[in-house]
Amino acid sequence: MKKSPIARTLGAGIAALALAGSLTACGGDDANDKEITIGYIGWDEAVAATNLWKLVLEEQGYEVKTTELEAGLIFEGMANGDVDLFLDGWLPTTHESYMAEYGDKIEQVGVWYDNAALSIAVPSYVEVDSLDELADNADLFDGEIIGIEDSAGLTKATQESVIPTYGLDGKMELVTSSTATMLTELDAAIANNEPIVVTLWHPHWAYANYDLKDLADPEATLGTAEEITTLARKGFAKDFPDVNAMLAKFKMDDQQLGSLEDYIFNQNKDDHEAGAQAWLDENPDFLDSIAAK
Repeated sequence: MKKSPIARTLGAGIAALALAGSLTACGGDDANDKEITIGYIGWDEAVAATNLWKLVLEEQGYEVKTTELEAGLIFEGMANGDVDLFLDGWLPTTHESYMAEYGDKIEQVGVWYDNAALSIAVPSYVEVDSLDELADNADLFDGEIIGIEDSAGLTKATQESVIPTYGLDGKMELVTSSTATMLTELDAAIANNEPIVVTLWHPHWAYANYDLKDLADPEATLGTAEEITTLARKGFAKDFPDVNAMLAKFKMDDQQLGSLEDYIFNQNKDDHEAGAQAWLDENPDFLDSIAAK
């Protein structure tokens, strides 16, 4: 999926967010405006849900633009009215800091997945079972935890909670880059039967593709199970009541989300939208479940 130019040009200042001249309304006061902008992060469930809803809304006659951004930029974009929707809000913990800063300018549309959890995982053949064993086994992993994006809540939790709590300062470094890079390194390590420790989360198709185990977290540094929530800019429900009603009905269980991700990332890895369409074709009941009454 081609990356939007905005994801390459945006810096730390969201004030420079310029989706395009045609995006200034984002719903706005024009009753004929049917353009919706969805911001998403590079987490697989976000990519899957975004592609799914792009197709659903386009079928309803909306013009949908999707933009990949860091989480902080998405939240600030919603607060500023430049981003209409974000389908991957992890609450109450992972995105807590963003909601504390921008929550009064953001609407919570509905929870669509209720068993999300952050994790740090290793291949099952690695003889380490708990985070409190990492310090003594740092050399096994070359002193590295392979992470994802700098802006991810999982990254913050690992840096600020896991590492100091389990005595990993000076012993293990969290190496951040992107979700795709982490998965590439995980795949390569498993192919060679090598030890690796990565930041991961549920739901994720990697658990179906690889034999992984989550390291026990006796100090609960990664929190408990969370809910994945659809978030919107203030006023979205008023501007798009039918869309808001459909999104409020949106629910997925492990089987549904796992199969959607499989269609997108494994069966159609070079065309995510085609994967989402294939899943919709195989799951016609989904459209009935979200139909506005």
